[in-house]
Amino acid sequence: MSARLKIDEDLPREVAELLNSRGYEAATVLEQGWRGIPDEMLWRRVQAEKRWLVTADKGFADLRLYAPGSHHGVVLLRTTEESRRHYAELMSAALDELDFDELAGAVVVVTQRGIRIRRAVNF
Repeated sequence: MSARLKIDEDLPREVAELLNSRGYEAATVLEQGWRGIPDEMLWRRVQAEKRWLVTADKGFADLRLYAPGSHHGVVLLRTTEESRRHYAELMSAALDELDFDELAGAVVVVTQRGIRIRRAVNF
């Protein structure tokens, strides 16, 4: 596995630890000292590093602003109860079903009800 991911500050460190334990390269916004930077700046930095963004901020799943195929990938974790355990459970469920290396450029939304994947449309 070679996908590289950046974990947003709105998610617990356990999400990065889980990804790293499954062979991905995951770093957090907090460990890079990027806490509180504006979304546009965060997005540019994550894309410059050629990483997926893993976040709970549903704004990053807006397909009009972040069209599949125009970036390295977005994973949105949407839980009904914000807790370390719930976010870790969602990430674990996604890892059981997905291979991020095969989904480059996709927008992936993970909820307790399932996983939705939006890929670039090729004409």
